[in-house]
Amino acid sequence: MSKKIIIVDDHTLFAQSLQILVNSLQEYEVTHVMKNGKELVDYIEANKVKPDIVLLDIRMPIMDGLDTMAWLQQNNPDQKVLALTMEHDEETIIKMLQLGCRGYLLKDIEPREFLFALEEVMHNGYFYSDEANHAIEHQNNPRTFENITTREMKFVELACTEKTYKEIAEVLNLSPKTIDGYRESLFAKLRLKSRVGLVVFAIKNGIIKV
Repeated sequence: MSKKIIIVDDHTLFAQSLQILVNSLQEYEVTHVMKNGKELVDYIEANKVKPDIVLLDIRMPIMDGLDTMAWLQQNNPDQKVLALTMEHDEETIIKMLQLGCRGYLLKDIEPREFLFALEEVMHNGYFYSDEANHAIEHQNNPRTFENITTREMKFVELACTEKTYKEIAEVLNLSPKTIDGYRESLFAKLRLKSRVGLVVFAIKNGIIKV
């Protein structure tokens, strides 16, 4: 049975192209294409049926991705959602993740990576685009946090909030340079490239809860 996908994106040409791509993939089928979050909310409330994955644009009129995720967090917290974005807006992406989004896709993503993203969300729960190719090449060498120090773990917890690195330094009573050292050390240990990747890793491994 095909896994059901709903696309929520106000850019008609992109949404239709994405629909064609998804329908060309084995085991996946787009059942609906919607222009904003309100259409998704109305559909779920009326039908009481949720898709396997929602591909959700972030910046939309009427009801954007953040408002849609907030509604889903309250009403359908188990719904798997992948955010769609044109740019790497770290603050917005982290807010989406805090609201239960399972990862994000850049709109210029390659088809091979897109399929990998769907598979990751379906089977492992989360996806982070910047590391997809690395993960494909190292699937038998999973990252762990066993070698993370207590102090680094506290940094991870704070990095998953909306605090800036400067504010994190103030909370931990450390210098910004020391905080930079924690960040770079963690990125190296966990093979990450950005704060967003660190947040996804923390959620996926139960370091923080959403």
